[in-house]
Amino acid sequence: MKDSEFYICKYCYQEFTPKRRRVQKFCSNTCRSKAHHARKTKKVSGLTKSEKISVPDNIPAPKKEGMSMAGVGNAATGTLAAQALTKLFTKESNKPATKGDLIQLVEKLNGRYHLITNMNPNFKGEYPYFDLVDGILVYIKTM
Repeated sequence: MKDSEFYICKYCYQEFTPKRRRVQKFCSNTCRSKAHHARKTKKVSGLTKSEKISVPDNIPAPKKEGMSMAGVGNAATGTLAAQALTKLFTKESNKPATKGDLIQLVEKLNGRYHLITNMNPNFKGEYPYFDLVDGILVYIKTM
């Protein structure tokens, strides 16, 4: 590359002296970015600045989406199918407890209070029990 050699900018078409070893296409970063922007907007819009956009007068109004019975039916069917599959493939041990299950548990444990075996009695000699109805810890003197 010779110092006396000039190049022509591909955006503004002015002569310039290159400042880098390789052949430069643009005289500055401004021209380079403007040329890039011009290429991208031309590809996206397909129009140049001189062309004008013509808008037809008889554009229909946007259609409003509404609910249909078919859509409601499809949604209900999908929900029922998903719940049935969940109920079918969920193990009994992983299903949530119901109020009936809790009542059966109280009856199985022979009453309202359940002895807590991993706690020591308090200073009065009362043993800890869990109240299954109220969900609290109580101390009861047993003989």
